[in-house]
Amino acid sequence: MEKSFFEQMGGTYTQVGDYLIPNLRLPEQQGQPIGVWGQRHARYLKQHHKIIYMNLLTSGKLNDYLVNIENQAENMFLQIVKQLAESENITEELKAKNPMIWCSQINNIRERATEIVNAKIIYV
Repeated sequence: MEKSFFEQMGGTYTQVGDYLIPNLRLPEQQGQPIGVWGQRHARYLKQHHKIIYMNLLTSGKLNDYLVNIENQAENMFLQIVKQLAESENITEELKAKNPMIWCSQINNIRERATEIVNAKIIYV
């Protein structure tokens, strides 16, 4: 019997009952950690852009893609927080004088920065 193209390329089969199931494995992905931004984007892709998600997953590029998204989002978040804190005059001096006001204002800035990053990078 002539070998199939899959067998010619080095593929093997496992027999399960009357069926031959190809032995397929995804390529090994590098173990770079993916943070919260990358995980949010992965969940978004999985739910709303399934084809893109599956293409990245099966090509072995998903982890690298999500690490890149994570880095972009984290850099943007830190930059926005810094800019907003400077523009609203939230300083270490305020932190020393009145920590409760400083904390509430920084939390407000962080929430606004999170919304901006979500809108521009994560949920697109």
